[in-house]
Amino acid sequence: MPKKKKPIAINPAERIAAMNKQSFYLTTPIYYVNDIPHIGHSYTTIAADVLARYRRLQLCDVFFLTGTDEHGQKIQKAAESCSKTPHDFVDTVVSKYKNVWKSLNISNDDFIRTTDDRHVQRVKKIFKKLFENGDIYLGEYEGRYCVPCESFWTETQLDDGRCPECKRAVEKVKEKNYFFRLSKYQKQLIEHYHKHPEFVQPESRRNEIFQRIISPIEDISISRSAVTWGIQVPMDTTHTIYVWIDALLNYITALGYDDDMTLFQKFWPANVHIIGKEILWFHGAIWPAILMSLNIELPLKIFTHGWWTIEGQKISKSLGNAIDPLSIIHLYGTDAYRYFLLREVPFGLDGNFSYSALISRINSDLGNDLGNLLQRALTMVEKYFDAAIPEYSEDEDELKESSQNTCDQINKELDNLQFSKALEVIWEFIGKANRFIEGKKPWTLAKTSAHRPQLERVISSLAKAIKDISIFIYPFMPNTCVEIQKQLGILEGDEPPCLEYQQSMRNGIIVKKGNPLFPRIEKEPENSGKETTMPSMNKKTF
Repeated sequence: MPKKKKPIAINPAERIAAMNKQSFYLTTPIYYVNDIPHIGHSYTTIAADVLARYRRLQLCDVFFLTGTDEHGQKIQKAAESCSKTPHDFVDTVVSKYKNVWKSLNISNDDFIRTTDDRHVQRVKKIFKKLFENGDIYLGEYEGRYCVPCESFWTETQLDDGRCPECKRAVEKVKEKNYFFRLSKYQKQLIEHYHKHPEFVQPESRRNEIFQRIISPIEDISISRSAVTWGIQVPMDTTHTIYVWIDALLNYITALGYDDDMTLFQKFWPANVHIIGKEILWFHGAIWPAILMSLNIELPLKIFTHGWWTIEGQKISKSLGNAIDPLSIIHLYGTDAYRYFLLREVPFGLDGNFSYSALISRINSDLGNDLGNLLQRALTMVEKYFDAAIPEYSEDEDELKESSQNTCDQINKELDNLQFSKALEVIWEFIGKANRFIEGKKPWTLAKTSAHRPQLERVISSLAKAIKDISIFIYPFMPNTCVEIQKQLGILEGDEPPCLEYQQSMRNGIIVKKGNPLFPRIEKEPENSGKETTMPSMNKKTF
């Protein structure tokens, strides 16, 4: 079990003392590059980014990994359809992923590609090690194969003769393949699930996969003889390694296993794999069994989130309703998009994207609540104190206790990956700060000199609360955090944000009120609910 993390409240002395930071390793799936990234990919990656930024606030030494899965029959066919080599095809799509992550302000520490030589060579070594352990053998596979999902299925698993995941037609396959002895590890898997009930979350997903694990488990095919675009099996170059095995191994190949073990020894086991619910079987059964064969400790947690619909409809090519994240960012900004995705639905459940809901969140939560709080406070600093924030007294701060309680609740929710609940807690404090203004009526206090000391306390407490809010929202909306601190006068130029929660406001800070953070939006875009840039919507998100 991981050690208890330090709270977000950090003073300078604590930061100096934290020389040996606790490591924290988190991952997204590596995304399948048959086409460009869509809203589902961005949801997973934004959630991971928020968690990474939050853990860095806790003084953890964070390693945040994402990347792309670039092998397999589907990639090969997609490349052929546009008259490109597989290498050229994946290079083009990967550049689009990196561009989207940059636009979304994703702070990943590494980006691994399954075509990277470091990954290819390490996968070959691991495959050979599994073979030498006696857990890989040559056999014959006969059954059904779904090309879009890159998945093998038995007849009993099919849904009316189709893939149970994507509902597409499957191909009948009969070929010599190498198999992994998954059945050998069934007992160990069951024991692990009993011993670590928190291993898969949320609980509904844990129960779902556990029922499958306690059912009869067959060995799985882990190579293809008919697919050339992949990593060759080191003992038999007529076979390529099954794309899912290739992909799952990225979590340890990125850390150098077992080549340069420095990062692996520092960061493994992973604190959390964040994945979509459709790939839980691969992560909750196959991946742990591989690690057991390699005698490697299992990850501490696998957290599965739900799917998104668009305007109440399932995302599909035939409906033409897929949405490119860049189009939303262009219209409404990066932070508004990040906020909406993580506020709108509890993490782990399915969600629905609609422009009307997004605009409502921007106008109400971001504009009326947060934006107006900053504007009102800075206007009063300008009007009553010539733009200089009055001296702050911690002992006289009436919002201090509420701010600390908010901080503690944020810690609790984010420790459990409850992003929407953490945002609810933050917005409760924002509401309290707005009510603080109404209750204290600083415009009335400003009318007489006798109330001047009280007015100073109200305004300085309010300024400190807004600084606290900027830190609270930093993991979710880093750009907004910086903008708030610039308008408060804390930052100048391109300085990084001040993230010292307990640090008092400097005396005599001059505020620099700027444009409203989130101007009101009056109408939806003309193409609301329609396709902007059409990505492939296959459910395989590796």
